[in-house]
Amino acid sequence: QVQLVESGGGLVQAGGSLRLSCAAAGSIFSINVMGWYRQAPGKQRELVANINSFGNTNYVESVKGRFTISRDNAKNTVDLQMNSLKPEDTAVYYCNLRFSSYNYWGQGTQVTVSS
Repeated sequence: QVQLVESGGGLVQAGGSLRLSCAAAGSIFSINVMGWYRQAPGKQRELVANINSFGNTNYVESVKGRFTISRDNAKNTVDLQMNSLKPEDTAVYYCNLRFSSYNYWGQGTQVTVSS
């Protein structure tokens, strides 16, 4: 079994920064993809950014140039540095880990950006 524990959400003013962290524990295949999704009220969950074991990254267009995803393979952690935050970034952010046919989610952390 795999567990994902997130931290770092909170309330910030527009233009501010937050850093989300996620630590994975359990039986994890070394070749995997870790990422962050978000879900705003009334909207579908969407991919924000992900990064594979080789360091290749993907970002949703709306966060390019503002968010940076990084990971530590030795510690099975993934971070999301969020800068220049906008009110539309407000959502619950979920950590995700997938490998083979397995797909794991964290419990979610609230990010609220006030205007």
